[in-house]
Amino acid sequence: MKLLKTVRADPSDTFIFGHAAEAGEWAVSGAFVFAHLEPERLEGRIRAEFRSGFLGLTSLGRSTLVQVVEADAIERMAATTLLAQQLVDRFGAPDLTTAIPAAAEEIGFAADLCEHPVGMLIAVSRRFEEGVLRESFRALHPRTATGPIRVFALDRTGVPDET
Repeated sequence: MKLLKTVRADPSDTFIFGHAAEAGEWAVSGAFVFAHLEPERLEGRIRAEFRSGFLGLTSLGRSTLVQVVEADAIERMAATTLLAQQLVDRFGAPDLTTAIPAAAEEIGFAADLCEHPVGMLIAVSRRFEEGVLRESFRALHPRTATGPIRVFALDRTGVPDET
């Protein structure tokens, strides 16, 4: 069995999102968080979270990338229970009995995204289209080179050195 965990390739999530997930959290799409929001009112960091953030289950922070990882039945149940508790504590579910099936459905959807090999990175893109929230996912091959992944680099071409 496979599930998703958050990845932090560089510190950009901490700048883009209002609350970035920590690396290594169990993750789900988290689109349900935006169900009550009006699309035209999404601005700034909330808009960025809506457009491209997976939901980390421990922190309820957002991550641009998640990674397909091996998981066993105990880990899947732990992720489901964690999400169910968050649904009660933070999203207004009346009790765990009600929240567990909803959490299991979200975890199941995340597991469905794991048809790729272990280690594959997944990105999400969300939009409202004709009044319906739509998500698309793309798989990214992890880099084989060693060292940190550099998403952004500064190019000083044409800028004189100050000495």
